[in-house]
Amino acid sequence: MTADTAADHWSALLGTALLGTDRRPLPPPAGPPAYRAAAAELAGPDHATALLEQAALATVRRRAGLLPLPAPTGAPVPAAPDPRPELPQAAARRLTVLLAGRGGGGPANLAELLPQWLVEARSRGYRPPAALVPGLLEAARARNEVRADAVALAGPLGRWLAERNPQWRFVLRTTAAESPTEADRIWQEGLFAERVTHLTRLRRRDPAAGLALLTGSWARERAEDRLLFLDALQEGLSLADEPFLEAALDDRSKNVRATAAELLAGLPGSALGRRMARRALAAVELAADGSRLLVTPPGEVTARMRRDGVAPDSPTGRGEQAWRLGEVLAATPLDTWTGTFGLTPAQLLALPVADAADGGALWREELHEAWARAAVRQRDTGWARVLLGPAPRDGRPVRGAGAPAKLLAVLPPAERAGWTAAFLRGHGLGDAFQLLGACATPWTPPLSTAVVAALERAAASGAYPWSHSGVLGLTERSLAPATAPAVAALAADAAPDTAWAETFDRLARTLRFRAAMLAELAGPAAPG
Repeated sequence: MTADTAADHWSALLGTALLGTDRRPLPPPAGPPAYRAAAAELAGPDHATALLEQAALATVRRRAGLLPLPAPTGAPVPAAPDPRPELPQAAARRLTVLLAGRGGGGPANLAELLPQWLVEARSRGYRPPAALVPGLLEAARARNEVRADAVALAGPLGRWLAERNPQWRFVLRTTAAESPTEADRIWQEGLFAERVTHLTRLRRRDPAAGLALLTGSWARERAEDRLLFLDALQEGLSLADEPFLEAALDDRSKNVRATAAELLAGLPGSALGRRMARRALAAVELAADGSRLLVTPPGEVTARMRRDGVAPDSPTGRGEQAWRLGEVLAATPLDTWTGTFGLTPAQLLALPVADAADGGALWREELHEAWARAAVRQRDTGWARVLLGPAPRDGRPVRGAGAPAKLLAVLPPAERAGWTAAFLRGHGLGDAFQLLGACATPWTPPLSTAVVAALERAAASGAYPWSHSGVLGLTERSLAPATAPAVAALAADAAPDTAWAETFDRLARTLRFRAAMLAELAGPAAPG
């Protein structure tokens, strides 16, 4: 039986399996008489079972016919030398525990702590012991979020192993940017996720080169791919990207057009921003006596407005006038208002808002909401700070316009943490989940103390721990390790064998684990 005949028979079996035996009959056995006789014995009234039996028989035949690979000649070329110092012994043992995913006396979910360990170890310039590199590559293969750090930590030995194991070939693609030839091959032939990653990294390093790369293949890309490639331009966005983004406003994909408009609206000095400013000033004016803002919502959406990202119909169920007003104002540079009216953001927000036609008290909420969206889009800390306002401490909801967590993310990390800590002193954990997610990790000591106090109040209120599972997950990864004694005290004070006692005990163990983990990486490195 020739190799071509065996391959044709295998393809026929696959075709029947894909289409189903009710739509395609079993292929007749092909091969030597003994093989055909064995296959005939497997035939029966149940065609599906017969198909599986034939496939099993064909698999045995295929494997039995494999020929050994040629024996390698000479000793393999060793991996390139790695000049980095080796991990301290305690840190290496900790990595073994993290890669195994279990360890006595430690936290229950070690997988959540591996990314933190990798970031810290990479930042300190260590190399792992050779015996742990395969485990690192396996972790990188299974988890995209740790891939970049794990591959960088694995270093030259990781690349050497990847050249010999097809399951680790992603390492070669991840490090392809080091070679212009390999980088070009990844862009032309790589998987979509690899191409997006390559473009994003290139934009961080050389925005002009990233734009040139994208421009060269833009016309050939699928619409869904163009959308994510366009999103990568947020890295290093500047007026040099404006001509490309202006052209993308005419793209055949609605989503691509909307993303291009979003990027241009956040780009200081863009022509789209100036066009939106003219529309906005036609819709909002300061009364002659300076006592209030008068609003005239935009009329029908014109073709030019549609090109600039204003959809003709509201997709949210809001009124059409409110929708058009919000879209125009959210894309308008915020310095339009301070420069034109000569007022600070705080003064503008304090002004009453009225309808220009009848003087009715309308549009205030829409105006402030649009300004909040603009502050987030333009990363304007001054406007975000005023829109957010002081953190309410008496249990009242946040009165600032827009989503508080999004506005909070615009502020510097220390200010974010301070605002959230003040908020927690008068609110429950459930109200602060999104705010905590916007804070940089690890949390500052004041914020960590406020979180521990909120956990204590939640336990005293009679609530169950699982009603705060989202926040508890954040605390394990983000709470300052120095709060471990305070959390251990909560565990000791809780009623024995209760859910809160178990929760506090686990959290205290996790914090101690993280503290030891970071201390080991800060210790002296072993001789290189």
